[in-house]
Amino acid sequence: MSDAKDGQRPIVIKKVNKGHGGHHGGAWKLAYADYVTAMMAFFLLMWLLASSSEKAKQGLAEYFKDPSKVSLSGGSGTGDRTSLIPGGGESITREAGHGKKTEDRTKKREMERLEKLKQEMQRMIKQDPQLQQFKEQFKVEITDEGLRIQIIDQENRPMFDVASSRMAPHAKDLVEKMAALINDLPNTVTITGHTDARPYLGGLAGYSNWELSADRANAARRTLVSGGLREEKVLRVVGVSSSMPFNKQDPLDPANRRISIVVMNKESEDAVLKSGQTRAGEAAAPTRRRPAQEQR
Repeated sequence: MSDAKDGQRPIVIKKVNKGHGGHHGGAWKLAYADYVTAMMAFFLLMWLLASSSEKAKQGLAEYFKDPSKVSLSGGSGTGDRTSLIPGGGESITREAGHGKKTEDRTKKREMERLEKLKQEMQRMIKQDPQLQQFKEQFKVEITDEGLRIQIIDQENRPMFDVASSRMAPHAKDLVEKMAALINDLPNTVTITGHTDARPYLGGLAGYSNWELSADRANAARRTLVSGGLREEKVLRVVGVSSSMPFNKQDPLDPANRRISIVVMNKESEDAVLKSGQTRAGEAAAPTRRRPAQEQR
């Protein structure tokens, strides 16, 4: 600096140290924060793995292999719905199980509808004096397929004329009254015709129990429709001859001659549709010219 006495302005020289200023910047703090975050996530993962059951670990491994599979299973992929975090709630994939809960509620409501229909059917028989005498021929039960209604023959009170698909008046009255109750439900129905094991004369070459059972199933379908059942609710009409006897100990028992009407649950309906079974009017056995026969 020069002397101020010469009348000149003083000169100030500012020195800036550029070599060490970077150590006091903020970049290193961001890097350090990322490192601490990564380490915390790592140690949290280690703690979770150490605290989890073998099933939870297996489910976690399955998730990284196929996330969609675990999501569809509604949990860990192994059926274990426990939380990965001890003391925590349900599995972290539990949200995917919401669909199963909805499905279970739907099945429960459907079962309640079928149970109500069963009670209405039984009440109809009890309250109708004309139908009370046929209560022993009327069987109704809940099965895996849905609500199965069976109308079976008795030796002195058959549902159909002998060797014919023409329905007797009392059986027709019963089926028509059932139609209105079934039609109130959204469920579809299947109709199956059965015979006993008595063969037709010359049945192998012509009209046999297969054709007869199919014709009787179709006769029941027509009666249901005339009683008020919507045609599109009939999903399948088949005849099975004597292949599925009611009384397995006695193939000739009149009870083996019957019509089975199943008000199907959604699961069974989907199974039938996927299997490509025949729809209404496409009975399994075709109708042929009827030769002489023994009896039915």
